[in-house]
Amino acid sequence: MTTARDLLIVSMDVPAADRPVEQGDLSLALAGAELLDLAAAEALTLDDDRIVPGSPSDVRDGQLARAAAALSRREPYESVQDWLWRRGRGLRAAYLAALEAEGSITRQRQRFHPLSSGRVTVADGPDRRRAAERWASGEPVLAALAAAVRIQDAPADELARLTSDTVVTVLAAVDEAVTELAGERQRRTIEDAAFDNIWRGQ
Repeated sequence: MTTARDLLIVSMDVPAADRPVEQGDLSLALAGAELLDLAAAEALTLDDDRIVPGSPSDVRDGQLARAAAALSRREPYESVQDWLWRRGRGLRAAYLAALEAEGSITRQRQRFHPLSSGRVTVADGPDRRRAAERWASGEPVLAALAAAVRIQDAPADELARLTSDTVVTVLAAVDEAVTELAGERQRRTIEDAAFDNIWRGQ
């Protein structure tokens, strides 16, 4: 299991009904989670905000191995922000597909809409239990990523335990990217509303 997989499972298991997780926000956070796991595996280091790939490491998780293979190995190395936007594109869907192929999630098809993809739920099993245990323990990295995508408010006492410069840099970049994406959604909503008003006035 990886931080990204844990975060995806948590996002489906625990968010409040009035705080749905935006798919784009989650994809950005998943890309950040991959960086943190690769750093922990010594597959990369950060030089300020630049991702410096290390020697190939023994990364067994398929999605994380693909992330490692996607690291830019040309100088000047990619920034964390650039990685989040590049790697994050469609990442939630990729993780969902991988979990579904493994049988870790199920789709509850609607009785009267057989062609509907159905509601996605996490299947009971080791993956769900591990993610739940990590979530219940208040592990600070998972808590901070969850806060970035608005699953919960950031617990100050947990975030204070984040002492690694790499962790702090990545989490700050995720938070900034999610905020930027939220601003873009708001801008588009305003533009769409203005366009509708023009048509209504004619």
